[in-house]
Amino acid sequence: MSRRSTLFWTDRPLAFKGLVVVALPLAVLLGSLVSLYLAASAETRAEDDVRRAFAIQRDVYQVHALLAEAAAGVRGYALTREERFLAPYYTAERDLPATLERLDVAIEDEDVRPRFLQLLQITKDKREGLRTTISLAQSSNEPTPDEIEDLLVTNKLALDAVRQEIENIQELEGIVLDRRRALVEDVRTRFLTLTAVSAIIGLLGSFAAVYLFSTGIVRRVSKLEGDAELLARGERLDAPPEEADELGRLAQRMARASALLRKREDDLKASEERFRLVIERVRDYGIFTLDNHGIVTSWNLGAERIKGWRTHEIVGEHFSRFYPADTRDTLPDTLLERARVEGAAEDEGWRIRKDGSRFWANVVITALRDEAGELQGFAKVTRDMTERRRSEEELRLAREEAVAANLAKSEFLSRTSHELRTPLNAILGFGQLLEIDEEDFADPHRDAVRQITRAGRHLLSLINDLLDISSIESGAQEVEIEAVNIAQLIEETRRLADPIVRAAALRFEIDLPSEDTTVQADRRRTTQVILNLISNAAKYNVEGDFVRLGAEVHSDTVTVFVEDDGPGVAPADRSRLFTAFDRLGQQKLSRSEGTGLGLALSKSLVESMGGTLDYSPRDPDGHESGARFSFTLAAKPASATAKQSAQ
Repeated sequence: MSRRSTLFWTDRPLAFKGLVVVALPLAVLLGSLVSLYLAASAETRAEDDVRRAFAIQRDVYQVHALLAEAAAGVRGYALTREERFLAPYYTAERDLPATLERLDVAIEDEDVRPRFLQLLQITKDKREGLRTTISLAQSSNEPTPDEIEDLLVTNKLALDAVRQEIENIQELEGIVLDRRRALVEDVRTRFLTLTAVSAIIGLLGSFAAVYLFSTGIVRRVSKLEGDAELLARGERLDAPPEEADELGRLAQRMARASALLRKREDDLKASEERFRLVIERVRDYGIFTLDNHGIVTSWNLGAERIKGWRTHEIVGEHFSRFYPADTRDTLPDTLLERARVEGAAEDEGWRIRKDGSRFWANVVITALRDEAGELQGFAKVTRDMTERRRSEEELRLAREEAVAANLAKSEFLSRTSHELRTPLNAILGFGQLLEIDEEDFADPHRDAVRQITRAGRHLLSLINDLLDISSIESGAQEVEIEAVNIAQLIEETRRLADPIVRAAALRFEIDLPSEDTTVQADRRRTTQVILNLISNAAKYNVEGDFVRLGAEVHSDTVTVFVEDDGPGVAPADRSRLFTAFDRLGQQKLSRSEGTGLGLALSKSLVESMGGTLDYSPRDPDGHESGARFSFTLAAKPASATAKQSAQ
């Protein structure tokens, strides 16, 4: 084949090649089968003609035999008048029509057909003669011997004529039979020749298909298989020829893949080299590898800086030598086993440097496995955390000192408050005695008595707040939780707080819940919180008109709120609302009394009852000013009175 035709075949798609390779032998096979079928059909027709010729000869002989036997039987009957001689005649009358009909269908040859028609006429005349003879023999007028003899002679002549025609037909059929036998032999010879030619053509077609398959597919697939092996070994592939079919495109893609893999391999080697250099130059982390048994196999600069050993001094040694004597025999193997099972193991503890000094280390051991999951060793990263541990220890000590100082402060406040109560009670007692007789005093003296009692009460309130704060901080504060009817509690608190609100020239509004609403709370402490919130609202609402106290009932909680239409709290100050001793806005209310403990104490009391105290603007989405303090308590009924410590 020329180069041009070979290239044309190579560039055809695989589907086209497969169709040609499969269709070519198939077409040859189908042609052979068709020719064999035609030859077999011709031979079958020729053999059928031969068999039909034999059948014609057989039926012609049968006609002659039936007529001969019928004539003999009729002759015997005519001479003896015995019915038994007519049996052959009746048999002939029964079988002759069917036999003659078969001959009429079977005889098709143009030379034999006229003879057969003449045989039919002679047979008909012969049968008429036999019937006439039987009728004469059966008549009442007994025929003369001459009449019978004439009829028998006539019948004999007719039978001879039948015999002659049958011989003529047999002769002609013999000629036809010889001709048909020759035709069968000729067909068989042509059939064998056609079979041989078909076999040769099929063999040549198979050879052509094998050649085309080999040159177009097998040889190139073998080349691709070799390229795949080279690609698997990472070797570079030669540029394939420009071929347009699927195999050609696959070869080109494999060549591009080979170039890409080589480039990526070069990049990976460069990246690994950079990574190796980075690992070796890291100083803050000790990074090294271990084999499956814990033997050091690599060592970086950070490990040398942290632990003190140089690479040649430690590679080949077991990493347990980094551990103190009390953990050296157990902890290294435990960490390796944990990393082997879980993939990684982390630990913090004391480690040993080359010079014997101890340092606090954070270590992470990671199991290294190949693609099949087989353990190849371990990677260990060590970081010196001694400074962090020292800082944490110092912070812990500072925290303990702060806690101790806070407890000492609480203790001091508690003792101081108790010490102040004794002289204060005496001052208040004498002040109250003086108030009884204040009508006997002059106006300046009455003002002095009022100042003494007011200052004493203020000081007593301050001391009580200090005692509450110190009790809560020391954990000694106790609350008595019980079922409290919140509507009744609000009504009682309103009566207690009414003088405070009236003194501030404000309107006191109440929003009561349903009468059967109960909460889980300490009655006295809840009253104290509400009074603190109302007092705070009345004190700072210098520009508004009202203070509102109420409660909102939810599914399992009740929210008690105190709100006013005053200036509210600036957003920048809201984070300091509940800080003890921090009085917000005192520059505007410099003459108002207060210690800055009210909100802090209220928040602690609410939390001790399991609730929360929050602040929000009264109408955050509107244009009205004002403050809203609210706390939430559980609304489930209590089964028993319980005491819990303040948290």
